[in-house]
Amino acid sequence: MKFSELKIGDLTARLPIIQGGMGVGISLSSLASAVANEGGIGVISGVQIGFRDPDFAKNPIEANVRAIKNEIKGAREKSKGIIGMNLMTAMNNYELYVKEAVKEKIDLIISGAGLPILLPKLVKDSSTKIVPIVSSAKACKIIINSWLKQDKLPDAVVVEGPLAGGHLGFKFEDIIENKCKSIKELTAEVKELIIGYEQRYSVKIPVISAGGIRTKKDIEELMAAGSDGVQLGSIFVPTVECDAHDNFKLAYINASAEDELIIKSPVGMPARAIRTNFLTKSLKAGCNTIKTCYKCMPNCDFNNIPYCISVGLINAVEGKDGLIFAGANIKSLNKFTTVKEVINKLLHE
Repeated sequence: MKFSELKIGDLTARLPIIQGGMGVGISLSSLASAVANEGGIGVISGVQIGFRDPDFAKNPIEANVRAIKNEIKGAREKSKGIIGMNLMTAMNNYELYVKEAVKEKIDLIISGAGLPILLPKLVKDSSTKIVPIVSSAKACKIIINSWLKQDKLPDAVVVEGPLAGGHLGFKFEDIIENKCKSIKELTAEVKELIIGYEQRYSVKIPVISAGGIRTKKDIEELMAAGSDGVQLGSIFVPTVECDAHDNFKLAYINASAEDELIIKSPVGMPARAIRTNFLTKSLKAGCNTIKTCYKCMPNCDFNNIPYCISVGLINAVEGKDGLIFAGANIKSLNKFTTVKEVINKLLHE
């Protein structure tokens, strides 16, 4: 099967591959530009993106704004391809960060971890495309109907299944007991919904499948279910171009199936992670005293959580013991590689 181009509005990617945004600092300008150069869509994660700034601990908001500008500029200097940014709806200062990305003329914004109801207003009068992440047709319908009141339809939709890494839009018990619908089922349901809007408004809204995708066969099966493209995250982590420390990449390479964990994140959502000493100790110790709050999430009750999620993620990306999110089927990612090799394997496997 030869893969077709992926068209999102007036953007055309030669390959129907979007690199998933991974924070903190896993997918920045290096990884995003490398994927874009191979014909896919590269995505910078906006989550605590300013963590390397010397002023981050004192002024995280200002550091993040500066880093959004610098990382988009860096990706543009390294690539002529399509560059997007992933911004979580649930994080503090979401509107500020979206507006900064739009100001820097980001090609598209992908937004999940909540319902991005205000996103159309935030990109108004710009060429930036907007793409919500959903975990059900019901959530997709809610978002689209709210956007229609703002005279806007999604430029594409990402459907994220239960095998994705990081925070998941499913009930903890359903994930543990394997009661969630598969990504193929979810893709088919969302596609059916989207077709109705496409026919009613004479538009094309690509459906992008995400979560645990590892092989060409996986992609072909999803396209048979109605997918127009795929979003891949974890598969790009053990690459030379990934922005994380090599120790972070080695955690992926050395992980076994038994190291895949479903945890209750401090932000109140289930999440898929890799077993680390940091995570094991934190979950056993109960609530820890958190000395510095990085103001990443609204209403964070930092006196009653087992660890600071920002500290855990930043430690990990810097190569120290920390919190490492990853998609399912991690054991298949067992060697260092390059973005070009990953994509070639997906195309010609």
